[in-house]
Amino acid sequence: MASRKELKKNINYIAGELFMECLVNSLYVPGTDKKKADDLMGEILKIQNDHISRISHTAPGEAKQYYKKLKEDFNTKVDEVIEALGKLK
Repeated sequence: MASRKELKKNINYIAGELFMECLVNSLYVPGTDKKKADDLMGEILKIQNDHISRISHTAPGEAKQYYKKLKEDFNTKVDEVIEALGKLK
């Protein structure tokens, strides 16, 4: 299992990349709905903060299942954000 520090770095990296993609779409892609982009950027930050805080609160004895569920939840949210990025126009 990866360390908590490494997991936090990965979440921050992925969230940062999604945020940057959304920002670039908002600023440079003609026809992008700025309000939707702003809302999506806020959602990305909430997802990042939620999952980072969940890493710090692991129940003793259930770490393997806990982190498996955390990764599944994060991947689901990332997929939703990617789908929403495609619909910004």
